[in-house]
Amino acid sequence: MKILLVYPRTPTTFWSFHNAIKFISKKATEPPLGLITIAAMLPANWDLRLVDTNVSPLTDEQIRWADYVFVSGMSIHKNSFRQVVKRCNELATPVVAGGPMVTTDYREFLGVDHFVLNEAEITLPMFLNDLEKGHPEHIYTSDTFPDLSLTPLPRWDLLEQNKYAAMSIQYSRGCPYDCEFCSIVLLNGRRPRTKSTAQFLAELDGLLDSGWRGSILIVDDNFIGNRNKLKNDLLPALIRWGSEHHHPFTFGTEATINLAEDDVLIDLMVKAGFEHAFIGIETPNIDSLNECGKKQNLKVDMLSAVRKLHKSGIRVSAGFIIGFDSDPADIFERQINFIRNSGIVTAMVGLLNAPAGTKLFKRLKQENRLLEGFAGDNMDGSINFIPRMNYQKLIAGYKSVLDTIYSQKEYYERVKSFLNEYQPHINGASRIRFQDVKALLKSFWILGVREKGKRYYWKLILMSLFRYPRKFPMAVTMAIYGFHFRRVVQAV
Repeated sequence: MKILLVYPRTPTTFWSFHNAIKFISKKATEPPLGLITIAAMLPANWDLRLVDTNVSPLTDEQIRWADYVFVSGMSIHKNSFRQVVKRCNELATPVVAGGPMVTTDYREFLGVDHFVLNEAEITLPMFLNDLEKGHPEHIYTSDTFPDLSLTPLPRWDLLEQNKYAAMSIQYSRGCPYDCEFCSIVLLNGRRPRTKSTAQFLAELDGLLDSGWRGSILIVDDNFIGNRNKLKNDLLPALIRWGSEHHHPFTFGTEATINLAEDDVLIDLMVKAGFEHAFIGIETPNIDSLNECGKKQNLKVDMLSAVRKLHKSGIRVSAGFIIGFDSDPADIFERQINFIRNSGIVTAMVGLLNAPAGTKLFKRLKQENRLLEGFAGDNMDGSINFIPRMNYQKLIAGYKSVLDTIYSQKEYYERVKSFLNEYQPHINGASRIRFQDVKALLKSFWILGVREKGKRYYWKLILMSLFRYPRKFPMAVTMAIYGFHFRRVVQAV
């Protein structure tokens, strides 16, 4: 078999960092981990090619070459996904589709010959077995959550690694919490399943052997879902591995705010090389947290927790949501004040939406409040249900939050507040790479010469250089991120 694996193009969104990664001459933030893992599950004698349309164009010649095109994606890829399928249909190449988007919404997509839904460790062998017999079915699905020991090492060799800002790997699936708006439990369950420590370290060995050095995103739903296994097994082993290999990687991941309650876990993560964590803070309004079932956020002082993580050496980026039924009239000012006081520089504020199959989706459907058009980008100003708050007031208030927190003055002040508290932990010798120098020089020209409001940039650069020299690289990075965020906000 000749198999073409295709990843759809990600539009410019908050998390795409399209305007930021240009400073380091990269095409995408991270690779399609799902597809290169699927590739490792296919027969060894098959001929495989990968096209990530975020880094390379998809040609008709490549589609014609393939016996099958395998395509995956998330909700944000809906339009690009359809375009890929349409091109395959026009060229008469069969399409096999899987991944989180089609698992929850496969009925929305025409032109797909075979849907391999849920987790591929179970459903892909079913499809391959039927394909070998000559009668593959249209849909393969399962309600069983597989043991992750079945997951093979991803096919790093299929990637154009030099076009990515970071690599990504996975340690666990599932989350012990069940927030109303979140599809994680629907897709991966409430019991966190993990790979073995040996399996995880083997993936790091594979990345190291492939030549990668630098940032790795551990793309778990909630990395700290199984704390005991982390503290007693994985992290101590990861610390030893990093020391033995002279700390070639730094790590970022997703976690819940109660990470800040566990000093031992924080210490181990920092020593293992974790520099960043995305945390779903959502809202400072207690009634809204209760409404969506975000109980873990109610048990901690969220401002103090963020500051503690910053002082420990873990930079917090966070998600915030506006549009809960319980949001009061002053929610916009409260969100602004929380973000300002927290020193969270990378603050993604989105409108509430209801992904298909979630508890929120089901509730709103019962209340006859659902609308069409969930785009997967909760910063594009769209909403797929009728809100309790007046819609015009909601949109105007939401826009005011974005315009405020990403105005140059407000943003640069927040970066300064963050740098004042942030205490980076550096494992081994600090490495300055050519791409870092390139990014600095580009920032001088684009942010310090061409962009309006350049005085804010130069104040930050000089302040960090003389007051916080160890934090200077972080200051430059945050300045570049701000450039990207401003352009995203302008499009809302």
